[in-house]
Amino acid sequence: MIKVGIVGGTGYTGVELLRILSAHPEAQLTAITSRKEDGLPVADMYPSLRGHVDLAFSAPDKVDLTQCDVVFFATPHGVAMAQAPALLEAGVKVIDLAADFRLKDQATFEQWYKIPHTAPELLKLAVYGLPELNREAIRSATLVANPGCYPTTMQLGFYPLLKAGLIDAGSLIVDAKSGVSGAGRKAEIGTLFSESSDNFKAYGVSGHRHTPETSAQLQRYTDQKVGLVFTPHLVPMIRGMHATLYARLTKDIDAAALQALFEQQYQNDAFVDVMPFGAHPETRSTRGSNMLRLALHRPEGSNLVVILVVQDNLVKGASGQAVQCMNLMFGLPEATGLQHIALLP
Repeated sequence: MIKVGIVGGTGYTGVELLRILSAHPEAQLTAITSRKEDGLPVADMYPSLRGHVDLAFSAPDKVDLTQCDVVFFATPHGVAMAQAPALLEAGVKVIDLAADFRLKDQATFEQWYKIPHTAPELLKLAVYGLPELNREAIRSATLVANPGCYPTTMQLGFYPLLKAGLIDAGSLIVDAKSGVSGAGRKAEIGTLFSESSDNFKAYGVSGHRHTPETSAQLQRYTDQKVGLVFTPHLVPMIRGMHATLYARLTKDIDAAALQALFEQQYQNDAFVDVMPFGAHPETRSTRGSNMLRLALHRPEGSNLVVILVVQDNLVKGASGQAVQCMNLMFGLPEATGLQHIALLP
Protein backbone atom coordinates (compact mmCIF):
# COMPACT_ATOMS: atom_id res chain seq x y z
CA MET A 1 0.00 0.00 0.00
CA ILE A 2 1.14 3.54 -0.74
CA LYS A 3 1.31 5.57 2.46
CA VAL A 4 -0.18 8.98 1.65
CA GLY A 5 0.12 12.29 3.43
CA ILE A 6 -1.92 15.38 2.61
CA VAL A 7 -0.83 18.87 3.61
CA GLY A 8 -3.80 21.21 3.63
CA GLY A 9 -6.68 18.78 3.81
CA THR A 10 -9.38 21.31 4.72
CA GLY A 11 -9.85 22.98 1.33
CA TYR A 12 -11.84 21.83 -1.69
CA THR A 13 -8.92 20.14 -3.44
CA GLY A 14 -7.98 18.56 -0.10
CA VAL A 15 -11.41 17.03 0.45
CA GLU A 16 -11.44 15.82 -3.16
CA LEU A 17 -8.15 14.04 -2.49
CA LEU A 18 -9.68 12.49 0.60
CA ARG A 19 -12.77 11.36 -1.30
CA ILE A 20 -10.74 9.76 -4.07
CA LEU A 21 -7.93 8.28 -1.99
CA SER A 22 -10.21 6.85 0.70
CA ALA A 23 -11.60 4.49 -1.97
CA HIS A 24 -8.29 3.92 -3.77
CA PRO A 25 -7.38 0.22 -3.54
CA GLU A 26 -3.63 0.88 -3.27
CA ALA A 27 -3.56 4.00 -1.06
CA GLN A 28 -3.45 4.24 2.72
CA LEU A 29 -4.26 7.65 4.15
CA THR A 30 -1.60 8.20 6.80
CA ALA A 31 -1.56 11.87 7.74
CA ILE A 32 -3.65 14.98 7.05
CA THR A 33 -2.30 18.25 8.34
CA SER A 34 -4.02 21.42 9.39
CA ARG A 35 -2.66 23.76 12.03
CA LYS A 36 -6.04 25.38 12.69
CA GLU A 37 -8.03 22.13 12.88
CA ASP A 38 -5.51 20.10 14.89
CA GLY A 39 -7.28 17.16 16.55
CA LEU A 40 -10.58 17.57 14.70
CA PRO A 41 -11.78 14.32 13.11
CA VAL A 42 -11.91 14.71 9.35
CA ALA A 43 -15.44 13.31 9.26
CA ASP A 44 -16.63 16.04 11.63
CA MET A 45 -15.67 18.68 9.10
CA TYR A 46 -16.75 16.63 6.09
CA PRO A 47 -19.65 14.30 7.06
CA SER A 48 -19.59 12.84 3.54
CA LEU A 49 -16.43 11.01 4.63
CA ARG A 50 -18.01 9.34 7.69
CA GLY A 51 -17.20 5.65 7.60
CA HIS A 52 -14.51 6.20 4.98
CA VAL A 53 -11.85 8.37 6.68
CA ASP A 54 -11.20 7.82 10.39
CA LEU A 55 -8.19 10.13 10.70
CA ALA A 56 -8.09 13.46 12.52
CA PHE A 57 -6.30 16.56 11.31
CA SER A 58 -2.86 17.04 12.83
CA ALA A 59 -0.78 20.16 13.27
CA PRO A 60 2.25 20.03 10.94
CA ASP A 61 4.68 19.79 13.86
CA LYS A 62 2.87 16.74 15.28
CA VAL A 63 3.23 14.43 12.29
CA ASP A 64 6.28 12.97 10.57
CA LEU A 65 5.55 13.23 6.87
CA THR A 66 8.87 11.54 6.04
CA GLN A 67 7.16 8.24 6.96
CA CYS A 68 4.90 8.66 3.92
CA ASP A 69 5.64 7.38 0.44
CA VAL A 70 4.03 10.42 -1.19
CA VAL A 71 2.81 13.78 0.09
CA PHE A 72 0.20 15.90 -1.68
CA PHE A 73 0.23 19.65 -1.09
CA ALA A 74 -3.32 21.01 -1.37
CA THR A 75 -2.17 24.35 -0.04
CA PRO A 76 -1.82 28.00 -1.06
CA HIS A 77 1.12 28.94 -3.25
CA GLY A 78 4.40 29.04 -1.35
CA VAL A 79 3.82 26.21 1.12
CA ALA A 80 5.16 23.31 -0.92
CA MET A 81 8.41 25.04 -1.82
CA ALA A 82 9.16 25.45 1.89
CA GLN A 83 8.61 21.80 2.81
CA ALA A 84 9.42 19.87 -0.36
CA PRO A 85 13.24 19.93 -0.06
CA ALA A 86 13.28 18.04 3.24
CA LEU A 87 10.70 15.51 2.05
CA LEU A 88 12.55 14.83 -1.17
CA GLU A 89 15.80 14.47 0.77
CA ALA A 90 14.07 11.79 2.87
CA GLY A 91 12.98 9.90 -0.24
CA VAL A 92 9.34 11.00 -0.17
CA LYS A 93 7.67 11.79 -3.49
CA VAL A 94 5.85 15.12 -3.69
CA ILE A 95 2.85 16.23 -5.73
CA ASP A 96 2.05 19.94 -5.49
CA LEU A 97 -1.45 21.07 -6.48
CA ALA A 98 -0.44 24.74 -6.22
CA ALA A 99 1.81 26.65 -8.60
CA ASP A 100 5.16 26.48 -6.81
CA PHE A 101 6.81 24.32 -9.47
CA ARG A 102 4.69 24.83 -12.59
CA LEU A 103 6.86 27.58 -14.05
CA LYS A 104 10.47 26.76 -14.81
CA ASP A 105 11.57 30.38 -14.78
CA GLN A 106 11.96 31.77 -11.26
CA ALA A 107 11.55 35.41 -12.32
CA THR A 108 8.30 34.64 -14.13
CA PHE A 109 6.94 32.85 -11.07
CA GLU A 110 7.82 35.75 -8.78
CA GLN A 111 6.33 38.27 -11.21
CA TRP A 112 2.94 36.53 -11.34
CA TYR A 113 2.65 35.16 -7.80
CA LYS A 114 4.24 38.09 -5.94
CA ILE A 115 6.25 35.91 -3.56
CA PRO A 116 9.92 34.90 -3.60
CA HIS A 117 10.70 31.35 -4.67
CA THR A 118 12.60 29.73 -1.82
CA ALA A 119 13.51 26.48 -3.60
CA PRO A 120 14.60 27.49 -7.12
CA GLU A 121 16.96 24.52 -7.26
CA LEU A 122 13.89 22.26 -7.53
CA LEU A 123 12.41 23.97 -10.58
CA LYS A 124 14.46 21.87 -13.00
CA LEU A 125 13.67 18.69 -11.09
CA ALA A 126 9.89 19.21 -11.14
CA VAL A 127 7.88 17.39 -13.80
CA TYR A 128 4.72 18.99 -15.14
CA GLY A 129 1.89 16.62 -14.25
CA LEU A 130 -0.33 16.47 -17.32
CA PRO A 131 -0.35 12.69 -17.93
CA GLU A 132 -1.77 12.72 -21.45
CA LEU A 133 1.14 14.83 -22.67
CA ASN A 134 3.89 13.98 -20.18
CA ARG A 135 3.24 10.41 -19.13
CA GLU A 136 6.74 8.93 -19.34
CA ALA A 137 8.40 11.79 -17.47
CA ILE A 138 5.82 11.50 -14.67
CA ARG A 139 6.55 7.78 -14.24
CA SER A 140 10.11 8.52 -13.10
CA ALA A 141 9.38 11.79 -11.28
CA THR A 142 9.95 12.47 -7.60
CA LEU A 143 8.40 15.97 -7.71
CA VAL A 144 5.30 16.69 -9.76
CA ALA A 145 3.78 20.10 -10.43
CA ASN A 146 0.08 19.46 -10.91
CA PRO A 147 -1.30 21.67 -13.71
CA GLY A 148 -3.77 24.45 -13.20
CA CYS A 149 -7.39 23.71 -14.04
CA TYR A 150 -7.72 26.14 -16.95
CA PRO A 151 -4.33 25.13 -18.40
CA THR A 152 -5.44 21.49 -18.54
CA THR A 153 -8.36 22.35 -20.84
CA MET A 154 -6.26 24.65 -23.01
CA GLN A 155 -3.35 22.28 -23.49
CA LEU A 156 -5.39 19.17 -24.24
CA GLY A 157 -7.53 21.19 -26.64
CA PHE A 158 -4.71 22.82 -28.61
CA TYR A 159 -2.08 20.07 -28.46
CA PRO A 160 -3.12 17.87 -31.42
CA LEU A 161 -3.38 20.91 -33.69
CA LEU A 162 0.00 22.31 -32.64
CA LYS A 163 1.67 18.92 -32.93
CA ALA A 164 0.35 18.53 -36.47
CA GLY A 165 1.38 22.09 -37.44
CA LEU A 166 -2.15 22.97 -38.53
CA ILE A 167 -2.74 26.27 -36.73
CA ASP A 168 -1.25 29.71 -36.21
CA ALA A 169 0.29 29.40 -32.75
CA GLY A 170 0.57 33.15 -32.46
CA SER A 171 -3.17 33.84 -32.41
CA LEU A 172 -4.69 31.42 -29.90
CA ILE A 173 -7.79 32.62 -28.07
CA VAL A 174 -9.53 31.04 -25.09
CA ASP A 175 -12.82 32.07 -23.49
CA ALA A 176 -13.25 29.99 -20.33
CA LYS A 177 -15.68 29.72 -17.42
CA SER A 178 -15.31 28.12 -14.02
CA GLY A 179 -17.50 27.39 -11.04
CA VAL A 180 -17.00 29.24 -7.76
CA SER A 181 -15.15 26.35 -6.08
CA GLY A 182 -12.17 27.27 -8.26
CA ALA A 183 -11.59 30.24 -5.96
CA GLY A 184 -10.98 27.91 -3.01
CA ARG A 185 -12.64 27.40 0.37
CA LYS A 186 -12.21 30.79 1.96
CA ALA A 187 -14.31 33.75 2.97
CA GLU A 188 -14.21 36.40 0.25
CA ILE A 189 -16.90 38.88 -0.69
CA GLY A 190 -16.70 38.02 -4.39
CA THR A 191 -17.56 34.37 -3.77
CA LEU A 192 -20.38 34.88 -1.26
CA PHE A 193 -23.70 33.43 -2.41
CA SER A 194 -25.30 36.85 -2.68
CA GLU A 195 -22.43 38.08 -4.86
CA SER A 196 -21.85 35.14 -7.19
CA SER A 197 -25.33 33.64 -7.53
CA ASP A 198 -27.42 34.92 -10.44
CA ASN A 199 -24.33 36.70 -11.75
CA PHE A 200 -21.71 36.30 -14.48
CA LYS A 201 -18.45 38.16 -14.89
CA ALA A 202 -14.99 38.05 -16.42
CA TYR A 203 -11.82 38.53 -14.39
CA GLY A 204 -8.08 38.67 -15.02
CA VAL A 205 -8.69 40.07 -18.51
CA SER A 206 -5.52 42.15 -18.67
CA GLY A 207 -3.41 39.22 -17.47
CA HIS A 208 -3.95 35.96 -15.61
CA ARG A 209 -1.32 33.76 -13.94
CA HIS A 210 -2.46 30.71 -15.92
CA THR A 211 -1.43 32.44 -19.16
CA PRO A 212 2.36 32.11 -18.72
CA GLU A 213 1.95 28.53 -17.46
CA THR A 214 -0.10 27.52 -20.50
CA SER A 215 2.03 29.44 -22.99
CA ALA A 216 5.24 27.87 -21.67
CA GLN A 217 3.82 24.36 -21.97
CA LEU A 218 2.31 24.90 -25.43
CA GLN A 219 5.62 26.33 -26.63
CA ARG A 220 7.13 22.85 -26.20
CA TYR A 221 5.03 21.58 -29.09
CA THR A 222 5.68 24.19 -31.78
CA ASP A 223 8.52 26.15 -33.37
CA GLN A 224 6.22 29.14 -33.74
CA LYS A 225 6.05 31.82 -31.08
CA VAL A 226 2.96 31.10 -28.99
CA GLY A 227 0.59 34.01 -28.56
CA LEU A 228 -2.30 33.32 -26.19
CA VAL A 229 -5.24 35.52 -25.24
CA PHE A 230 -7.01 33.96 -22.26
CA THR A 231 -10.10 35.37 -20.59
CA PRO A 232 -11.53 33.53 -17.56
CA HIS A 233 -15.07 34.01 -16.24
CA LEU A 234 -16.82 33.19 -12.99
CA VAL A 235 -20.18 31.46 -13.41
CA PRO A 236 -22.80 30.86 -10.70
CA MET A 237 -22.27 27.14 -10.19
CA ILE A 238 -20.24 25.28 -7.58
CA ARG A 239 -18.03 23.10 -9.76
CA GLY A 240 -17.37 22.63 -13.44
CA MET A 241 -15.35 24.29 -16.19
CA HIS A 242 -16.07 25.08 -19.83
CA ALA A 243 -13.37 26.40 -22.16
CA THR A 244 -14.01 27.55 -25.72
CA LEU A 245 -10.77 27.54 -27.71
CA TYR A 246 -10.27 29.34 -31.03
CA ALA A 247 -7.42 28.67 -33.46
CA ARG A 248 -6.77 29.83 -37.01
CA LEU A 249 -6.04 27.00 -39.44
CA THR A 250 -3.00 27.44 -41.68
CA LYS A 251 -3.64 24.34 -43.80
CA ASP A 252 -6.70 23.09 -45.62
CA ILE A 253 -8.22 20.24 -43.62
CA ASP A 254 -11.79 19.00 -43.56
CA ALA A 255 -13.94 18.11 -40.59
CA ALA A 256 -13.39 14.37 -40.92
CA ALA A 257 -9.62 14.75 -40.86
CA LEU A 258 -9.76 17.07 -37.85
CA GLN A 259 -11.93 14.59 -35.98
CA ALA A 260 -9.61 11.72 -36.86
CA LEU A 261 -6.62 13.73 -35.64
CA PHE A 262 -8.11 14.14 -32.16
CA GLU A 263 -9.51 10.62 -31.96
CA GLN A 264 -6.12 9.11 -32.82
CA GLN A 265 -4.28 11.38 -30.40
CA TYR A 266 -6.42 10.46 -27.41
CA GLN A 267 -7.53 6.92 -28.33
CA ASN A 268 -5.53 5.40 -25.46
CA ASP A 269 -6.29 8.07 -22.86
CA ALA A 270 -8.90 6.88 -20.40
CA PHE A 271 -9.85 10.38 -19.27
CA VAL A 272 -10.18 12.27 -22.55
CA ASP A 273 -13.45 11.75 -24.42
CA VAL A 274 -13.44 13.07 -27.99
CA MET A 275 -17.11 13.54 -28.76
CA PRO A 276 -18.61 13.48 -32.27
CA PHE A 277 -17.79 16.45 -34.49
CA GLY A 278 -20.19 19.33 -33.79
CA ALA A 279 -21.24 18.05 -30.36
CA HIS A 280 -21.76 20.37 -27.38
CA PRO A 281 -20.20 18.91 -24.23
CA GLU A 282 -21.82 19.97 -20.96
CA THR A 283 -20.12 20.58 -17.64
CA ARG A 284 -22.58 18.31 -15.81
CA SER A 285 -21.38 15.37 -17.92
CA THR A 286 -18.08 15.47 -16.01
CA ARG A 287 -19.28 16.51 -12.53
CA GLY A 288 -17.47 14.47 -9.87
CA SER A 289 -15.47 12.50 -12.44
CA ASN A 290 -11.92 12.63 -13.77
CA MET A 291 -13.17 12.82 -17.35
CA LEU A 292 -12.43 15.67 -19.74
CA ARG A 293 -14.71 15.92 -22.76
CA LEU A 294 -14.09 17.91 -25.92
CA ALA A 295 -15.71 18.50 -29.28
CA LEU A 296 -14.63 20.21 -32.51
CA HIS A 297 -16.48 22.77 -34.63
CA ARG A 298 -15.77 24.61 -37.88
CA PRO A 299 -17.74 27.87 -38.18
CA GLU A 300 -19.08 28.14 -41.70
CA GLY A 301 -17.17 30.48 -44.01
CA SER A 302 -14.12 30.86 -41.75
CA ASN A 303 -10.70 29.30 -41.37
CA LEU A 304 -11.19 28.86 -37.64
CA VAL A 305 -11.45 25.67 -35.65
CA VAL A 306 -13.32 25.87 -32.35
CA ILE A 307 -12.67 23.34 -29.59
CA LEU A 308 -15.15 23.02 -26.72
CA VAL A 309 -13.67 21.48 -23.56
CA VAL A 310 -15.37 20.61 -20.28
CA GLN A 311 -14.12 19.10 -17.03
CA ASP A 312 -14.72 19.15 -13.28
CA ASN A 313 -12.29 21.80 -12.07
CA LEU A 314 -11.75 19.96 -8.77
CA VAL A 315 -11.16 16.51 -10.26
CA LYS A 316 -9.47 16.41 -13.67
CA GLY A 317 -8.66 20.07 -13.04
CA ALA A 318 -6.96 19.33 -9.70
CA SER A 319 -7.17 16.36 -7.33
CA GLY A 320 -8.13 13.61 -9.76
CA GLN A 321 -5.27 14.56 -12.04
CA ALA A 322 -2.93 14.52 -9.05
CA VAL A 323 -3.98 10.96 -8.23
CA GLN A 324 -3.54 10.07 -11.90
CA CYS A 325 0.06 11.25 -11.51
CA MET A 326 0.50 9.28 -8.29
CA ASN A 327 -0.61 6.12 -10.04
CA LEU A 328 2.02 6.63 -12.73
CA MET A 329 4.75 7.45 -10.19
CA PHE A 330 4.13 4.17 -8.34
CA GLY A 331 3.74 1.94 -11.37
CA LEU A 332 -0.01 1.44 -11.04
CA PRO A 333 -2.53 1.39 -13.88
CA GLU A 334 -3.23 5.05 -14.54
CA ALA A 335 -6.98 4.83 -13.97
CA THR A 336 -6.75 3.08 -10.58
CA GLY A 337 -9.24 4.57 -8.14
CA LEU A 338 -10.43 7.16 -10.65
CA GLN A 339 -13.20 5.55 -12.65
CA HIS A 340 -16.06 7.46 -11.05
CA ILE A 341 -19.04 8.11 -13.30
CA ALA A 342 -20.20 11.72 -13.43
CA LEU A 343 -23.17 12.72 -11.28
CA LEU A 344 -26.40 13.50 -13.11
CA PRO A 345 -28.52 15.52 -12.72
